[in-house]
Amino acid sequence: MADKGNDPAVIWQTMLGEMEKGFNSFANQAMASPEFSKMMNQVGGVSAGAQKQLGELMEKYLLAMNLPSRAQLVGMAERLQAIEGQLNEIKALLHQVHHNSLSLESGYGTPRPPRTKRPPSEGEEK
Repeated sequence: MADKGNDPAVIWQTMLGEMEKGFNSFANQAMASPEFSKMMNQVGGVSAGAQKQLGELMEKYLLAMNLPSRAQLVGMAERLQAIEGQLNEIKALLHQVHHNSLSLESGYGTPRPPRTKRPPSEGEEK
């Protein structure tokens, strides 16, 4: 068995642990400074501005290519969902009206009288 002082895995693990501690202390010192937070704020602002400009550029490109933008597609999807909802309501009403008309056996809402008179059988004379 290898000695702990000569074991390469232990040496590697110790070295990585020390490097991690050093990096963490450096990062903590850097993040504590007001310059770091100011720089990160500026980077965030630049990123947001670039994203806004890219969105506007894509909007113009899609308009030039005669293609719908994301906002237009979302608007169409919302309108389609509203139309589908209305169609489902109409469908439910039609099923209800159809069911009611079948239960009454007549299209005018008045039930037919029962048929009690039977036609004469073959053996009977008129």
